[in-house]
Amino acid sequence: MQLPEYHGDDFYCDVAIPHPEALRVVHDDARVLAFQHTKPFWDVHVVVVPKRHIPSLTATTDADEADLRALFAAVRSVAGVVEAEYGAAAVLTNLGRYQDSKHLHVHVHSGARRPQLDRWR
Repeated sequence: MQLPEYHGDDFYCDVAIPHPEALRVVHDDARVLAFQHTKPFWDVHVVVVPKRHIPSLTATTDADEADLRALFAAVRSVAGVVEAEYGAAAVLTNLGRYQDSKHLHVHVHSGARRPQLDRWR
């Protein structure tokens, strides 16, 4: 399956989580999905996302604790693999206007930044 062109505001709920078979998945469990970014900004670029909709890091509540624990355990694991393979890794989340998809997600990346011809997802 090929991912459709997407112009909404929650790529993860609308496309990625329901269609992991269309992604290059690196981690998948009951609470978290991690996959290679569909339009990477860096040479190595993995996105880690909770499967339950959480709007952003700053919108979390006590009710999100289990999902956040699972999310950051997956981020730690993915970042460890990237760091071991490439010698360095960075972890990033965006907030407010910087957050294109209004669903909490964490980028794990390494290497040079790639030029972008259009908006990322």
